[in-house]
Formats: sequence, C-alpha cells, structure tokens
Amino acid sequence: MFIQNKPYVSVVIPAYNCAGMIAETLHTVLEQDYPSIEIIVINDGSTDATLSVLASFGDKINVINQLNSGSAVARSKGIHEAKGKYIAFIDSDDVWFPHKLETQLKFMHKTGAKLIYSAYQTIDENSNKTGARGVPEKLTYRDMLKTNYIGCLTVIYDTEYFGKVFMPLILKRQDFGLWLKLLKQVDYAYGMDDFLGGYRVHASSISANKMSFKNTFSF
Repeated sequence: MFIQNKPYVSVVIPAYNCAGMIAETLHTVLEQDYPSIEIIVINDGSTDATLSVLASFGDKINVINQLNSGSAVARSKGIHEAKGKYIAFIDSDDVWFPHKLETQLKFMHKTGAKLIYSAYQTIDENSNKTGARGVPEKLTYRDMLKTNYIGCLTVIYDTEYFGKVFMPLILKRQDFGLWLKLLKQVDYAYGMDDFLGGYRVHASSISANKMSFKNTFSF
C-alpha cells in the first residue's frame, strides 16, 4: 500500500517450510500503524504448505518463488526487487509490534540516521515472551567486529543513501555481514531502546543458531 507523501518501506521476508508460523508474521506486518509498505516474500523452495498460506493473503503481498538457495540469496533477491526508499527485514517466524515502523521512521526523520535498529523481546513457539534484548545507543564498524548486537527483525536502512546493498553469500550470519558492509559507509548505526518486535527461538528457526551472536569474521 502506498500513501502519498509518505516514504515507501519494502519489507523483505525469506520463507522456507514455515507454513505454521508465517501467517502470524505477515499479520503483524500488515497491521503496522505505518501503512505505506510493500511486503516481499521470497519462497525459498518450500516443500510444505507455505505456498498455500501465502496464497491466502492475495495481492496484499508480493510472492517470489526460487529454488532452495538459502536465506542470503532469498533476502538479496528481495532487496533487488524492493521499490522502497527504506528496506526492513523480518524472518518468517518472528513478529513486529504494531508501532514498529512508525516509531523507527519518526526517529530516522528526526535524527537523519541512515541505518537503525532497536531492542526486541524473545518469544517461544507459542508467542509467549521469554526475555528481552537491549541494544547500545549507537554502534561503529569497530564495535560490531566484536559482537553482532543487531537483531535482523529490527533493522531499517535508507536505500537513497546507501543504494541497494545485498546480503553476503555466506552460510551463516548473513545479516551480520550486511550490517558490516553498511557500517563501512556511515560513522554509526543508531539504536532505539523501544522493544519493537518478537524474536522467536525454537528448534526450527529460519536462521541457524539464531541466538549465537559472537562472530569472528570481518568485511
């Protein structure tokens, strides 16, 4: 949906065998207070009922099908297809809180920040809150070489400033690699202490080792 005079946000969602959870994820994106969005779901060769669930949303979402290639390729394809000034990410098993986009975009407009992230809560398979993850107020490239503090579901970056920057084609922690690439172009990424989403931790999470943030590589 596009609202005149409001920046357009592209939401990129990789999907693989997530029929049991992606409907909840999509509803939390569609129910955002900020309505000027497009939702791009990349079906990464799912073999369960994921496609049927996606079809039930009709033209509210843009579904792109690909052979199973992994989340890095899927997210990069979503970035390539995105039309928005801003790109945001969420995995097919996570959730956003209703004010997520509105809160973050107001912050970006007020501060001029080009790359932002926020605090988030952890949730279980039944969407019960299990914990919380706070974040630093700002991060440099050097800060991020120590640990990935940034949850993928909380990030927004400005394509008019960065251009389209894609996920590196590595087996794990592709989102961390992207944050490093973006941080080479700005002094800081800016964090918000608002809890704006729920990060689901369960045995079949879309990202392997979702709660493992320690990293030893650089870009």
